[in-house]
Amino acid sequence: MSQLSRRKFIITASATAAGTFLVNGCSSKVKSGGSADSSNPSAVPAANVNAADAPETTTATLGFIALTDSSPLIIAKEKGLLAKYGMSDVKLVKQTSWAATRDNLVTGSAGGGIDGAHILTPMPYLMTTGKITEGKPVPMYILARLNLNGQGISVANTYKDLKVGLKSDEMKKVLAKVKSAGKEPKFAVTFPGGTHDLWMRYWLSAGGITPKKDASLIVIPPPQMVANMKEGQMEAFCVGEPWNAQLVNQGIGYTALTTGELWNNHPEKALTMRADWVDKNPKAAKAILMAVMEAQIWCDKMENKAEMAEIVSQQKYFKAPAKDIVDRAMGKFDYGDGRVVENSPHVMKFWMNGEASYPFQSHDLWFITEDKRWGYLPVDLDSQELIKKVNREDIWKEAAKTIGQEAAIPKSTSRGVETFFDGTKFDPEDPEGYLKSLKITAIA
Repeated sequence: MSQLSRRKFIITASATAAGTFLVNGCSSKVKSGGSADSSNPSAVPAANVNAADAPETTTATLGFIALTDSSPLIIAKEKGLLAKYGMSDVKLVKQTSWAATRDNLVTGSAGGGIDGAHILTPMPYLMTTGKITEGKPVPMYILARLNLNGQGISVANTYKDLKVGLKSDEMKKVLAKVKSAGKEPKFAVTFPGGTHDLWMRYWLSAGGITPKKDASLIVIPPPQMVANMKEGQMEAFCVGEPWNAQLVNQGIGYTALTTGELWNNHPEKALTMRADWVDKNPKAAKAILMAVMEAQIWCDKMENKAEMAEIVSQQKYFKAPAKDIVDRAMGKFDYGDGRVVENSPHVMKFWMNGEASYPFQSHDLWFITEDKRWGYLPVDLDSQELIKKVNREDIWKEAAKTIGQEAAIPKSTSRGVETFFDGTKFDPEDPEGYLKSLKITAIA
């Protein structure tokens, strides 16, 4: 977006903030079908929106994959929050894979695709640069982060006796066992250059295992992970919940680690939209964002977790038993190997006083740096310039003010130095130094 367009958006958003939105938070008394309970005066009413503040359109098509971290989009729809902000005709469309999500974003709703999506954080950057869109840049905006934590690396029960855990050098025992049987070790991720790919690569390389050299990385869509491991297609996989929990519940595998153990409170999914859609419909984009942010606040409350699990478990959403969703959403982790952790600090977080929702630029910088590390992006790419094009934290701030969450706006676009499980530190002020410190990379 040009600087003129950005100024226009901020002026428009500021005017909206002064409008007459009725922002009463996310009441759990709103019926799951999206309509408010008129018999209950405390239920969330529809928003009164001045004509000048009304969204340019009431329609948008948003994609999601059956993962617990898509819950804010689903709750925003089911609890009537999108309608509350004037976006009464938003459609949620289940995607079969991240590749399908990408392709449908490239097409856009005008061509039968989608306008925005629940997405792996690096993907909007890879699309904007054209790296995963056949060389043709498709400009995208990140409006918010959807969650922190909530992913896992799981191993097939065939190797349960090897007791692989957080220390990734333990995976060498799995590699040796597979190779001794004359087979090639395979680890599954969900999309090249996406978060799960980067978590798996970081974890393996920290233990002295070189991805693709010592073991193949294969791509499997999230909802198909459990079935593929049951068929023996891979030794381990990295995916979001609820599929790690389902693997354990079905007795097929166990969780070696949650990604929150790898990097505590790490960023994960994002809410992305096509840049041209947002540029054309800035008020509608902000309305969608406000609804999603309120849904994040609702999803983060422990008393709402069971209801959230029931809602998203429906066939039209996850098509998975609520029991596979609810325990880990509430912080109870049965790893499937005898370890059971109650009240885990690594539980998926949707809001956390805004920290889970605000799109820190420093986090985007880490993802870009890792994609450089593994050859998905050129090392000489101007990371900061790219972040300015994609990360729309300015829209997030305006939305936070409008819904009464100004106190959640961080003082900096950086969360500061991040520390990983192996002691490695990422300083956003020195990403080149971080890259140089890593022993295993794909950089020549």
